[in-house]
Amino acid sequence: MNLDKSTKRIAKRVKKGFQGYPQISLAYFGEVANCATEVVVGYISEEGAAAQEQKFSSKGDARTDETIQTTILKVIERVDAKTVLEVAGVSIIK
Repeated sequence: MNLDKSTKRIAKRVKKGFQGYPQISLAYFGEVANCATEVVVGYISEEGAAAQEQKFSSKGDARTDETIQTTILKVIERVDAKTVLEVAGVSIIK
């Protein structure tokens, strides 16, 4: 799947807002605000359950990395996530 398709499909799921559980959350991190070198995907199966997290790293911007974006979309589809949340922007890591 190409980058444009996967990012659009993820964005469409994020726009729906909270729809219930299971829930996926996406948070992007980087050393500068305009380049996310890491993404953390969180999974919560039901209300009150502990979150499971998986990290993906990239030498460039993870938001434009086709492999990472396609993998995130596959994770969302595999767990049949009803809700996909995304933390706006890039959080700075030092």
